[in-house]
Amino acid sequence: MSHAARSTRIGEPVRRREDHRLITGAGRFSDDVTLPGQAYAVMLRSPHAHARIRAIDSRNALALPGVIAVLTGADLRSDGLKPIPYNPFTLHPADIRMSNSDGSPPFVAPCYSMAVDRARYVGEIVAVVIAQTTPIAKDAAEAVDVDYEVLPAVTRTVAAAQPDAPRLWDDASSNVCLDADVGAKDATAAAFARAAHVVKIETWIQRVTGVPMEPRAAVGEYDAATQRYTLHAGSGGAVRLKTDLAKILGVPAKNVRVLMDDVGGNFGTRGMIYPEFALVPWAARRAGRPVKWTCERHESFLSDFQGRDLAVTAELALDAQGTFLALRGSNIGNSGGHPGSFTPLQKGVEIMSSLYRMPAAHFRARSVVSNTAPTRPYRSSGRPEVMYVMERLIDLAASEFGFDRVELRRRNLLKQGELPYTNPFGMIYDSGDYHDAMEKALKLGDWAGFPARRTEARRRGRRRGIGIANYVDTATGAPRERAEITVHPDGRVDLVIGTISNGQGHETSFAQLVNEWLGVPIDNVRLITGDTDIVKVGGGTHSGRSMRMGSVVIWNSAREIIAKGTRIAARLLESDPSTLRFENGRFRVEGADRSASLFEVAAAAAQLGDLPEDLRGPLAAFSDETFNIASFPYGCHVCEVEIDPELGTLEIARYSAVDDVGRAVNPMIIHGQVHGGIAQGVGQALMEQCYYDPGTGQLLTASFMDYSMPRADNFPFFSTEITEVPCTTHPLGMRPAGEGGTTPALGVFINAVVDALADYGVRHVEMPATPERIWRAIRDARAAPPAGRAR
Repeated sequence: MSHAARSTRIGEPVRRREDHRLITGAGRFSDDVTLPGQAYAVMLRSPHAHARIRAIDSRNALALPGVIAVLTGADLRSDGLKPIPYNPFTLHPADIRMSNSDGSPPFVAPCYSMAVDRARYVGEIVAVVIAQTTPIAKDAAEAVDVDYEVLPAVTRTVAAAQPDAPRLWDDASSNVCLDADVGAKDATAAAFARAAHVVKIETWIQRVTGVPMEPRAAVGEYDAATQRYTLHAGSGGAVRLKTDLAKILGVPAKNVRVLMDDVGGNFGTRGMIYPEFALVPWAARRAGRPVKWTCERHESFLSDFQGRDLAVTAELALDAQGTFLALRGSNIGNSGGHPGSFTPLQKGVEIMSSLYRMPAAHFRARSVVSNTAPTRPYRSSGRPEVMYVMERLIDLAASEFGFDRVELRRRNLLKQGELPYTNPFGMIYDSGDYHDAMEKALKLGDWAGFPARRTEARRRGRRRGIGIANYVDTATGAPRERAEITVHPDGRVDLVIGTISNGQGHETSFAQLVNEWLGVPIDNVRLITGDTDIVKVGGGTHSGRSMRMGSVVIWNSAREIIAKGTRIAARLLESDPSTLRFENGRFRVEGADRSASLFEVAAAAAQLGDLPEDLRGPLAAFSDETFNIASFPYGCHVCEVEIDPELGTLEIARYSAVDDVGRAVNPMIIHGQVHGGIAQGVGQALMEQCYYDPGTGQLLTASFMDYSMPRADNFPFFSTEITEVPCTTHPLGMRPAGEGGTTPALGVFINAVVDALADYGVRHVEMPATPERIWRAIRDARAAPPAGRAR
């Protein structure tokens, strides 16, 4: 599709270039890779949540025709494979530091790509079967005899933190891996002592899974002559995957190549290396041929990284007028069977106070292991959970102490003149107009017209509620990014960058940047991201970093291209460089009718023999930058629901969102990101949950028959608006836009549900707000005696 007929510069809603390829089946995903002579792998997974592996007998499996090998944890250790190199904390210097309050280091156990001594969750790999076909490998996996000693299991977050809980790791004193204090304990206690009002919430933000459209797949190769491994697998970033794979295999990074094309969704679930991504190339070396593995959907439910799972007790102190005085509480995050990431806990607690003025705060932050699949950052890592807690506290305070919930927010919301503002945990909010975003959202959601809609709903026997939630998001991530631009004489431009599109539209939005700064039609820009023989550096896609960091290194590279091109054009046009101006893709001599296109200059760079050394060869430039400052997207959402009190069924009647992105590169893509984020957040609040049986540790939601996913008919058409208050800490004024739709969605939805049930005296509804849970909340409130107000 050609975009030549319309503007494709920054700020234009350009249709995504990649969509035609993807919707016509021309995309190339990991499972589309097929190599000559490849074998097939099937992972044998533990059926027990916690079990010691006494022995594995593979003789019957190896006797089946077509079976090539059965590999176990013992083989893995004997071949010298190393543990998965987890980085449990965020790598960005702007995030707060966390450590155990007693001074001891956090507990991070070595996690191998296969269970070695015991399985710690249902679905953990205990053996890999390699065969000529997948059906043969499946049959052989059933013939492998594993002698398990079943051990007691614990799955619930709070239960796992108890001293008497079944212990997952013998070399740890408990299941608590991290126990940190953050904030000012004494100042917070003093503020609570003088408070006129204190409101409290105890809640659990349930565990969910990302269920990306494309299940994982991997193909591994090994070249014995060069001793080089190649992995074909989709991930959040090729360079990190290469680095981690080299560490696991125990080889230099130059001996590993990672290739990836299209990636069908991430949401954080693909942000780290998976065990299978190391096992497949290792198996290829052992088998002497390429090995392919494709994850089936039930395996994804069992073994994909999961998200959320935070138990919170929190209190908010207010004075008699409703001014916030302090916030305190306890957060317990559930890391699953292997303590691989404390990042959601870390990135959540550091902004517990949201974008409100909060003089003091203190939280105890703990992370526990349990007999469940490992968790890691999931869209807007840790922030939807804490925004939900803060916005619920505000609504509870308004209800219990007689404040208007909107006025309570207005009273405590930071004003533009107070920024930059250091929150009580040490995070510095740089810029924004929080009041303007909230007022725009109230108008967009027609807050003033809601009483009439509520009255009309009552006439039909329905209960209608409206909710509001402000939010701030923290965008940090791996701080280093690199871009390289090469201009070819034939009219093409190659852009090499170390971040990967997992569906965000990078082929379009990055090309818009090149169009803006170099005047190149976006259809002439080729984006190269998934080959580590070409991509040297890059942090991948996570934490809203792709456009935030990518734009700067692309901008720097483009400016260097123009600077080099100006010197070459001066020789070509026989002019002094100071007389040249670059605009709309051409170098022009001021005051003369002479010019040369960017591509003519690129040709001259290859042809002119008298150019200085630094100008000869391809017209190319790169930028490699480290970004040490965080970014803080923000906004406000309004949600309106209607409930049938006899059935507990719910309809989302309206949903309005205002999100500030600093500077919008492609508004259409941003609106799409917001829409998807809303669906993801509301999906959790409404229906999603990974449910583990507390006794056996079995995952009872391991298929789409049992794991509820939102569909289009669960939502109204969204009303979304973008505001653009330039970010003062970004050279181009940009803020991330990919996670804001999710961040306030949990809180705004539950606020609307509770407001709809206010007539019954319902104080709170836990997530997911299923029809049964709503029906029981109404029934229990009707049966309960009138409750007194909190202090």
